[in-house]
Amino acid sequence: MATRPLVVMKFGGTSVASPKNWEIISRLARKRLADGERVLIVHSALSGVSNLLEALPVQALGGIGEQAVEAIRAKHLAFAAEAGLDGEALLREEFATLSRLAGGIALIGEASGRVRAELMALGELMASRLGLALLRRLGVEAEGLDARTVLRAVQDGGDTRSWLDNMVDESPDAALAERLGQHDVVLTQGFIASKSTGETVLLGRGGSDTSAAYFAAKAGAARLEIWTDVPGLFSADPRLTDGARMLKALSYEEAQEIATMGGKVLHPRSIGPARRANIPMLVKDTFRPDLPGTLITAAPGDDAPRLKAVSVKSGVRLVVMEGSGMWRQAGFLADVFACFKQCGVSVDQVSTSETNVTVSLDPDPGLDADRLDALRKALSPLCRVRIEEGKAAVSMVGYGIRRILHQLAPAFEVFQERPVHLVSQAANDLNFTVVVDDGEDTRDSYGRQLAKRLHQSLISNAAEGAVFGPSWAEITAPAPAPSAMPTAAPWWVEKRDALLDIAPGEGGLYVYDRATVSARAGAVAGLTSVDRAWYAMKANPHSELLKAVRAAGLGFECVSMGEVARVRETFPDIAPDEILFTPNFAPRAEYEAALALGTHITIDGLHPLRDWPDLFRGREIILRVNPDTPRGHHEHVRTAGPKAKFGVPLEQLSTARAFAQSAGAIVKGLHAHAGSGITESGHWQEVASILARAAEGFEDVRILNAGGGLGVAATPGAPALDLAEVDAALARLKSGLPRFDLWMEPGRYLVAEAGVLLSRVTQVKESFGTRFIGLGTGMNSLIRPALYGARHEIVNLTRLDEAPAGMASVVGPICESADLLGADRLLPETREGDVLLIAEAGAYGAVMSSRYNLRDPAGETVL
Repeated sequence: MATRPLVVMKFGGTSVASPKNWEIISRLARKRLADGERVLIVHSALSGVSNLLEALPVQALGGIGEQAVEAIRAKHLAFAAEAGLDGEALLREEFATLSRLAGGIALIGEASGRVRAELMALGELMASRLGLALLRRLGVEAEGLDARTVLRAVQDGGDTRSWLDNMVDESPDAALAERLGQHDVVLTQGFIASKSTGETVLLGRGGSDTSAAYFAAKAGAARLEIWTDVPGLFSADPRLTDGARMLKALSYEEAQEIATMGGKVLHPRSIGPARRANIPMLVKDTFRPDLPGTLITAAPGDDAPRLKAVSVKSGVRLVVMEGSGMWRQAGFLADVFACFKQCGVSVDQVSTSETNVTVSLDPDPGLDADRLDALRKALSPLCRVRIEEGKAAVSMVGYGIRRILHQLAPAFEVFQERPVHLVSQAANDLNFTVVVDDGEDTRDSYGRQLAKRLHQSLISNAAEGAVFGPSWAEITAPAPAPSAMPTAAPWWVEKRDALLDIAPGEGGLYVYDRATVSARAGAVAGLTSVDRAWYAMKANPHSELLKAVRAAGLGFECVSMGEVARVRETFPDIAPDEILFTPNFAPRAEYEAALALGTHITIDGLHPLRDWPDLFRGREIILRVNPDTPRGHHEHVRTAGPKAKFGVPLEQLSTARAFAQSAGAIVKGLHAHAGSGITESGHWQEVASILARAAEGFEDVRILNAGGGLGVAATPGAPALDLAEVDAALARLKSGLPRFDLWMEPGRYLVAEAGVLLSRVTQVKESFGTRFIGLGTGMNSLIRPALYGARHEIVNLTRLDEAPAGMASVVGPICESADLLGADRLLPETREGDVLLIAEAGAYGAVMSSRYNLRDPAGETVL
């Protein structure tokens, strides 16, 4: 029997509150048995009982101890009566201890930590008596286990914390494993343990989660299940917003951050033992067991840097320490933190400057006025000390948060309304926290308002996938929400064998799927609101892809005469009207050549009109406008705004109009392009609206070119651009502007997903805890990650169906630290010679490659 895997199932107070709930527990236990597993059930006291027991000493000292004892007795006897059990007989011993302890407190006039620990433990012990009898009555042959005989406290001292907030040695326990191996189902208590002398201690409020983790680690469990009254961990407290999203999968570290920074579902201390023993944790809903819950393992749900949760902690204190004496004083911080240690005060966030050190303190009932006064006195010889109350810590939690801070920037506007007292970015790259004033209304404090707004801005609309599940509103809705349409697998999954066959032995190879290009070009050509679409061929000028684009009916937007020459070589019959020339800071000769060919031409600044007016006399031109609306994930892909080199600023349009009139040029259109990678469907409507307003001063303008930048999802499940919504938004605009034709010039959207980069693994290396996977090509073939911070999906094509073995960074052979193709990716066990595939590489890949280090860049082929 001991060879069958053990599952530890922890049930909280709400889950064990009634006999009906124990029927659910019995069904869940039988299901585990049917699956060939053994079960250890760890439970809390009945809901509300711990609070009653915690309040009893004060009531006993106030002379109403007997009434308090009777209320606790009545609660358990009511449970027993509903379950058909003899409560008086089952709980005779615990009731006697309860009365004895209450009487002793009243007689002596105080309640020591030892007495309070013994008193509080009765909640779990009474629930155990009732639960074990009820499980047997329901047909589950369970054995009882007193947790105090197994869980030994590590602190044997006599201080209050050792009695009420102790910890347990979590090392493997062969005797426990053997003992549990003799039974199908064992029932034990959470929250309680014992000292080496046998006296009862507690593991802190919420300690049942921690108890379950200790048992799992000591017994070598296959899985730890935390059953509670919510269906998992959420991206925010559902009481804060019903848009909170269920988190399907997290790493131990992410779950630790969410729990520590204010999440109420899982006790922060419970994660450590499971992580150190590498035991998967599953957080589930007792009352909705069919929901998938949250799986917590060594790996995150996916390897994409992303924000996963926003949490808020109220009741935070700041300790502000100031003084010029700390500047360049060696050991100052050591002296300061020694004071905190001496006073038993734990520090959370830390912020330092040359004359100021500020730390935040988590809300802690043990931080009473006496302890804070002692801390103030200990620090006073070192610096000026100020303790500020009434703060809130708002934390944004997510894997790789340093790499997505630029994405959070628009949401940071919410901080302008109140002062920020402290900012902290976690060293483990998992959270970004600000401390702000909180206000007095705890139900709708400023910290809660701020967290809610951040969540709505940054998480609420995230697509369902490996990480995000349904929202709280969807879960609790009377009718189930409609299921999302399944996402089609990328083309390279279906053509895996063909790709493996042509993978190069050395270097790299770009492979393009022509069918994908045809589909994307056809979708753009099908936009009913767009009168003419142009392919921005700088994305990928491969002749076979140009043929697929032209077959769909698109023209070609060229930024150099070299690109114009490539189009004319590929299509000797092409008409000049099918080419749009849009140079930037090009020499006069290129304008002359384009005008001689008769292509459409876009003027990007004032210089050509002012200094070469003779070129444009009698010619039709398009003016490129800088609308000051930069978009994109990185500054290098934002082509508008004060730092962009493109276009004529709106305030200079009147000057451009005057220069055009003086030159005798006819301005037939206005053009703007704000950036790349945009997935907001209303963006092009916004740009076209700006151009329409700007066109009011140009009587000949009949074309509005809203540019490109149509976004491509960087990861599976990431928000995708809805072309139908783009079309609908532009159609609404166009209905009110019958004078204008609408143009668009997408580039990356047509070809990015059609291309992959293949390269074989050259070496695998472990260094300071990081696994590096080296490829035969790197930034010499694909520079976007180094140049733009771009993210590309990376898979081991050879082992596509194998489970991840952990995180790895994928690098190339170029002698540069920036030669990083993908940081911290979930990949299977990878070996030399395996073929890795880098996806979404069809745009700005080969066309931007180089022979840096005198290494040949990747070749190209088309399927």
